[in-house]
Amino acid sequence: MSTDEIRGWFAGRLPEGLFEELVEVTVDREEITVIGRIPAPEVAADTSDAERAATVEGRIAEFRERTRGDRMKVAREAERRFDRKVSWGVECDETRALFTHIAAPVMTRLRQPERRVLDLLVAGGVARSRSDALGWCVRLVQQHADDWLTELRDSLVQVEEVRRRGPDAAS
Repeated sequence: MSTDEIRGWFAGRLPEGLFEELVEVTVDREEITVIGRIPAPEVAADTSDAERAATVEGRIAEFRERTRGDRMKVAREAERRFDRKVSWGVECDETRALFTHIAAPVMTRLRQPERRVLDLLVAGGVARSRSDALGWCVRLVQQHADDWLTELRDSLVQVEEVRRRGPDAAS
């Protein structure tokens, strides 16, 4: 199923009023991450930034606990249907919080120069392990190549659509 179809399923399946808005549904081979917007708490205009941040954090924690049963029920259905784990998160005010998400092991083969980069990051205290260092590198590329990655992602969606309409589609 395409990301749009999975997003549509969640939009139709989520309990009424769970989120103000379904912000994002991200899909990969192992996981579906569902992020929704929840109402920001009302605070006085003269509230300090620290108090506002703590109020938002409290709102997010309250939402997480209150909706746990509903979210788990939807997640179980989705996991059976899509054969992927479901993770949840929210946006509240200008804060995004992920409740649960998996860290999937990814096997990779690296040559010595690449391993030396990871080892340098570990030795320099940037990362705790090679795995941590590799994750740090991926996040750095993601930050600095976001426009290029978006263009590549869009191109892959078009390729998927062309394949779907291919000669075997009619048979």
